[in-house]
Amino acid sequence: MSNKQEKNKMLIAGAEAQFIRKLRSAAEKKLAKMPHAKTPTRPAEEILYELQVYQIELEMQSEELQRAQRMIEESRDRYTNFYDLAPVGYVTISLDGLIDEINLTGATLLGKDRGKLMHKRFASFVVPEDRDRWDQCFASVLQSEDKLTCELALLRGDKSRCQVRLDSLRMLKDDNTPAVRAVLTDISEKKRAEDALREQEEFYRMIAENIDDFVAVLDLEGRRLYNSPSYNRLFGNHESMKGTDSFAEIHPDDREHVRRVFMETVLTGIGLRIEYRFVLPDGSVRYMESCGALIKNSRGHASRVVVVSRDITERIKAEDQIRNLAFYDTLTKLPNRRMFDDRLNQAMAASKRSGHYGALMFLDIDNFKPLNDQYGHSAGDSLLMEVSHRIIGCVREMDTVSRFGGDEFVVMLTELGSDKKSSIAQTGAVAEKIRAILAKPYNLVIQHEGEPDTAIEYRCTASIGVVMFINHEYRPDDLLKRADMVMYQAKESGRNQVRFFNI
Repeated sequence: MSNKQEKNKMLIAGAEAQFIRKLRSAAEKKLAKMPHAKTPTRPAEEILYELQVYQIELEMQSEELQRAQRMIEESRDRYTNFYDLAPVGYVTISLDGLIDEINLTGATLLGKDRGKLMHKRFASFVVPEDRDRWDQCFASVLQSEDKLTCELALLRGDKSRCQVRLDSLRMLKDDNTPAVRAVLTDISEKKRAEDALREQEEFYRMIAENIDDFVAVLDLEGRRLYNSPSYNRLFGNHESMKGTDSFAEIHPDDREHVRRVFMETVLTGIGLRIEYRFVLPDGSVRYMESCGALIKNSRGHASRVVVVSRDITERIKAEDQIRNLAFYDTLTKLPNRRMFDDRLNQAMAASKRSGHYGALMFLDIDNFKPLNDQYGHSAGDSLLMEVSHRIIGCVREMDTVSRFGGDEFVVMLTELGSDKKSSIAQTGAVAEKIRAILAKPYNLVIQHEGEPDTAIEYRCTASIGVVMFINHEYRPDDLLKRADMVMYQAKESGRNQVRFFNI
């Protein structure tokens, strides 16, 4: 016998001796409290005393055994209740794959009375398409010391199906025969939720990947988590955009505004519709319209931002074209009468504030009609475009050159100065410069359908009427009438002249 075994034997013997002493002491105390109890003095009384003590010890041991038995029965009942009414199924499967033991929850999952499940093959409740998986799992558990998990669909007694997760562990029965103890957890609702979520994700993915709009999912810092394939049209491979900064391609002049709107959406949960510009890898610019929406997690905290954008470049171009048609001459691209009227009102208001003079020139091309009559309107159009270029070259960027129609042009000079004489001199110099350059020959190319182009040299001049203005002393229409009047005076006086109104 080893030292450890000898030590254990001595400990057990000591515990037994201590128990016997405590039991006798308790019996003697109980006997001492009984009526007519007395201390033995003779041998016969000592024998009777020992018998009485022994009887009390037996009674106390019997009571303790009964109490222990009741505790065992209560514990067994509690175990049975916990076992049968557990929220998961417990099943023991023999080496042959038969059900040796199953709790009520497990029987309910299989849809049969527990009594009818004993010694039934567990595999018969596994749907046919999952039986190979169960066979592999069962064989693996019998060969492993670790818990193994698999998911299966079970065919219940009423032919309905339920999805379960099996957490299985090998055990040894009383005869040392291996068996499998498995915990069955009903995951049908979880599977249905996962399938529904998967279908929903696939549905939205199909939409995102087949629409012309641009769909992006961003983290709370604006980094890209997902971009729809439509981004290929702008940046090439949309997959390579994952993890990149979504603000990087935004036009520098628009970037901070877009960033502020994005952060406001993150903070408030309110998406705003904005317009901005993308700079593409080839340097071209596209106009975009975007609106973001905040996505929150299950705890209500901000998680991601979904941004839906569309390319509005063509719309912007169309709007610009409409604006140009409304405010610009279609031939020369100069401001038309409508825009000029607006700028004249602004210039007159500015003159009133600053006390500086402005000037208005009304120009009419001399000898324009003969060109149209001889060579056609295309020749006249070419001349008008050249006239507009020459006039623009004679004025400052802040001044305005407008075509009123036909061969009439109006030039407005602003912020000339507060001294009238000096302002008149400046205006006269500009008007003379315009008159001189418009009098130079024009080299025009005449185009006729079906015939070769013809180059001609054409000469014409301009009659110019000028009126000065300051401090809103005249109405805009009055200024134009005065400039028009002196222009006709210049034309009637021999043309190719500059004439001021009432200097």
